[in-house]
Amino acid sequence: MKKEAVDVLVIGAGPSGCVASAYLNKNGVKVKVVEKARFPRFVIGESFLPRSMEHYEEAGLLEALKAKKFEIKPGARFIRGEDICFFDFSVKFGDGWDWTWQAPRADFDMTLAEEVQRQGVEVCFETEVTNVEFKGTDSLTTVKNKEGEAYQIEAKFIIDSSGYGRVLPRLLNLDKPSDVTENSAIFTHVKDERRVSGGEGTLISFDILETQVWLWVIPFSNGNTSIGVVGPTKYINSLPEDTEVALREVINRSDYYRERYLHTEFLFKPHKIQDYSCAVKQNYGPGFVLTGNSAEFLDPVFSSGVCFATESGLLSAKLFLKEQGGQAVDWEKEYSDYMKRGVRVFSTYVKEWYTGNLQTLFFHRPENPDVKKKICSVLAGYVWNEDNPFVMKHDRVIKSMAYLIQNGGSPEEY
Repeated sequence: MKKEAVDVLVIGAGPSGCVASAYLNKNGVKVKVVEKARFPRFVIGESFLPRSMEHYEEAGLLEALKAKKFEIKPGARFIRGEDICFFDFSVKFGDGWDWTWQAPRADFDMTLAEEVQRQGVEVCFETEVTNVEFKGTDSLTTVKNKEGEAYQIEAKFIIDSSGYGRVLPRLLNLDKPSDVTENSAIFTHVKDERRVSGGEGTLISFDILETQVWLWVIPFSNGNTSIGVVGPTKYINSLPEDTEVALREVINRSDYYRERYLHTEFLFKPHKIQDYSCAVKQNYGPGFVLTGNSAEFLDPVFSSGVCFATESGLLSAKLFLKEQGGQAVDWEKEYSDYMKRGVRVFSTYVKEWYTGNLQTLFFHRPENPDVKKKICSVLAGYVWNEDNPFVMKHDRVIKSMAYLIQNGGSPEEY
């Protein structure tokens, strides 16, 4: 069987894999990317966080993305009946980017992959990993290309950025249940023919239909909009079996978006995904690391997926370079513990969203500007900034403040 050798094999050409491979290539590492799908390909996760902008910039991918003129995302709006709460990323605690994008992932990921190739990284599409063998930290990966031909890739290190494909978790039996509530979603794209002009027409919005059920609306710069419903799996499965009928039934519940979207033509039959949250027993091992959704996925409510993907992709590349440079790397402390700190913060926000406690803080009036800035920083992806008490004390601050408000107090008393 034909063999080839590289320094690093990256599995997956999504945002995590592209950030990792671009950064490694920029630093003189021989890297190869294998991707099972044919690009462009549809994938969910169309809303990003400002934190990721730093990753694209550091990997040398930012200018290529800017040239595509994707829809600017200056913040996020939450709607509950007649109440509206808007978080402006330019009004947050601490430093960091004030904006990001919302974009069809088919176009966004294709832009990244093309730029990585332009920079000199070999990306093999329609190439599936069928087996991986480790000998110490060295690996021998068997892949099959679109012609059905098998060959092997020797690598000093593997970065698994395979996302929902979860290549190494599957091959190495690393999966474990997530401790995030099991939710499901139904979603599609529409031609947004009734989009109003200005910010109102382009704001990403989360319309809360009941505490645990919400509708997402993500307008794109191409005139289309992503629309979907998220809720407990039991609720989603109680809807009509026909996903188009089911999604229209949910849209009809939205006072805010009923007129705009109820009779709009769907560009494809709505997809349904169930129990999407996932986790792993370990996110690194001798000769490999797991990044992005191949390690952990929480929930789409705060758009954290791509942020964790690019954060972990860039960090894994930096730690490989550090190790190859002769410095000791404590993968448990410098990678696993670090990533888990951020995941724990976002996990708390996801859980407290579905308990209703976070919604209590969002819609409490009058607003507390200081509290709002600190929450906004978390929603922008700055979940490692422990100067922010809403990061440092995430496990108790939301619950405690919600309790105060629900019992007639105010955030200032906390």
